[in-house]
Amino acid sequence: MAGLRVVRSQSVRQRRWLQRLEQERQRGRAYQPRFQRHHLSVAWLGALLALALLGLLSAWSGMVLLAAPLGASSVLLFGYPASPLAQPRNIVLGNLLGALVSVAAVAWLGQGPLVIALAVALTVLLGQQLRCLHPPAGGLAFLGVVLGATPSFVLTPVLSGSLLLVLIAAAFSRWVKGALPYPHHWL
Repeated sequence: MAGLRVVRSQSVRQRRWLQRLEQERQRGRAYQPRFQRHHLSVAWLGALLALALLGLLSAWSGMVLLAAPLGASSVLLFGYPASPLAQPRNIVLGNLLGALVSVAAVAWLGQGPLVIALAVALTVLLGQQLRCLHPPAGGLAFLGVVLGATPSFVLTPVLSGSLLLVLIAAAFSRWVKGALPYPHHWL
């Protein structure tokens, strides 16, 4: 009899847990953006073309125009261009801010895990205060400290790569049928 009560109470707990899990899943699905099928292929094509073009321009000019966080910027640019975090102000100023913070942190404090944490935290703080928050900017601050960034890091790849990505995305949204509109505002 006691064993039967334990089984029933576990069964009731499992059902309640599964119900809570299902409710949480439904809340998450309601909160997440939905994309039409044709937008999936257009977003894929946009990111592919933008980063390939940056890579080709890098090879042609001899300037480094690609950095991993710019790939994350392209996810926002082409995957969810309506996001406030994907607007030109956020991409260009946010990434520029992350680069400047990393260069200053390396110059004053050197490199190391605590310097990385400080650089990313300052990038978040300043991005919020200046209203140019852009998540990949934290990646640029992190990368800059790891690489021991010098002032040239700010211009190439960060500023030039960010500007080119924004311009490519704006052109893509106008020239490619089915592309979502971009930008929603410039400043």
